[in-house]
Amino acid sequence: MTDTAERTIQTSDPRTGAVTGSVPNQGPDEVAAAIARARVASVAWAGLTFEERATHLKAVRDLLLDRAEQLVDVVCAETGKLRGEAVFTELMVACELIDYYAKHGGRTLQPEKVSAGSTMVHKKAMRWYEPMGVVGVISPWNYPLTLTMTPVATALFAGNTVVLKPSEVTPLVGVEVGKLFAEVGGHPDIVQVVTGDGMTGDAVVRGGVDMVCFTGSVATGRKVAVAAAEQLIPVILELGGKDPMIVCDDADLDRAAAGALWGAFSNSGQTCMAVERVYVQDSVYDQFVDKVVDGASKIRQGEGPAHDIGSMTFPKQVDIVERHVDEAVDKGAKALVGGHRVLGKPGLWFEPTVLVDVDHDMAVMRDETFGPVLPIMRFHDDKEAIALANDSVYGLNSSVWTKSPERGEQLAARIQAGNVCVNDALVSYGVTSLPFGGVKESGIGRVHGEEALRRFSIEKSVLVDRAGLKKEVYWFPLPKRIDRMGLKLLRARYRSGAGKKLKALLPSRNPR
Repeated sequence: MTDTAERTIQTSDPRTGAVTGSVPNQGPDEVAAAIARARVASVAWAGLTFEERATHLKAVRDLLLDRAEQLVDVVCAETGKLRGEAVFTELMVACELIDYYAKHGGRTLQPEKVSAGSTMVHKKAMRWYEPMGVVGVISPWNYPLTLTMTPVATALFAGNTVVLKPSEVTPLVGVEVGKLFAEVGGHPDIVQVVTGDGMTGDAVVRGGVDMVCFTGSVATGRKVAVAAAEQLIPVILELGGKDPMIVCDDADLDRAAAGALWGAFSNSGQTCMAVERVYVQDSVYDQFVDKVVDGASKIRQGEGPAHDIGSMTFPKQVDIVERHVDEAVDKGAKALVGGHRVLGKPGLWFEPTVLVDVDHDMAVMRDETFGPVLPIMRFHDDKEAIALANDSVYGLNSSVWTKSPERGEQLAARIQAGNVCVNDALVSYGVTSLPFGGVKESGIGRVHGEEALRRFSIEKSVLVDRAGLKKEVYWFPLPKRIDRMGLKLLRARYRSGAGKKLKALLPSRNPR
């Protein structure tokens, strides 16, 4: 909630509705000042070796671990998730990313020697990776620590500095992240935190940063992409998902049902790669539904260690979930478990819900629900399963469940998604070595893996002459009948079996 008189944003605990704090709603001038500080800091930071940057980031990780209890408190108070969930899906993922890049990132950013081709054999061709400068990061509210630390730490490993704008729903987590970087000595300005609403985010994109990484909704992602295009700066966009789960007739149904429940209801379904629609083969449909209903009815929702899932986080998201479920039921779907907002209790709570008799005319099977809802639909054969899975504007994550590794990989190859799990769900994000991102409206670019470090870098092509000739054959003045010489080179180079003749036509090279 924004106080327009004092330009502050007030935050509240979604479990109880109690006020947790407030942050300033900063405007373009304050954002510009933050970008300027990051720009100054970028000179010294980019000048460090990769190993020096890694040492600094490991010190930040150690401070994070020292303050783990406090960070968990802030994450839970702003999101409503359970403490165990915060430890494993927020702190552990952040620590694993820093550990992975500290060990492997230096090799990824090393200069690479590449082939100069047979017509330029007397040249040395290289690809260098250099920092971009200042990266703007706009992070979401559903995993406010993980989805902040992932782009921030990756950008820093690549030699950039960062201006971070956390979600206005969970800004206090972003402020705590800023403190971690500010309080580790030596480079206190490499991460600047600005707080505010969409106006603040727009100021980050338009304020002179060299790149933007945004995680959030498709609607806002489009606005970020347009603004970035107007500045001619690159973007990484990790947007929405409507992730399909395919359960084949030879699947381990106990494991598949348990995976569906975890994949759909973790973080109360507020995960971009949550299981949002399940397709089950006819012959095992009834058995699978029975197992899911039995499991869903036992999920413990509430606060404290005796529960499985916590509250939802954002009031508008609860409204969307309620609208999707109500519309589906009005069109003929049945809620076998749940189906309602929890009333008579403070905070943002929606029952874990299992829907059947759904189809693609319903919003719950088309649009991102982002809540604790598991709709289940039949399919007849693998061809239909793939057609249903791909009938979406989204393509972030997906899963296939079968006892046949060959069948699983064949189906995975045909699903239009940036990530596929076979006999598991969600966990691909936890493997830092794998690039993560979407296709279609689920986004542009990747985080994690070698691809992300290089995405946060300028790829510079360098060509160095090694022959030391007085002049190149193609320099002025041009030789007479250079056309004939060129034709001989073309035929020698590109005719099958004629490659060896090319060396005789090229100038001798100095073997230095």
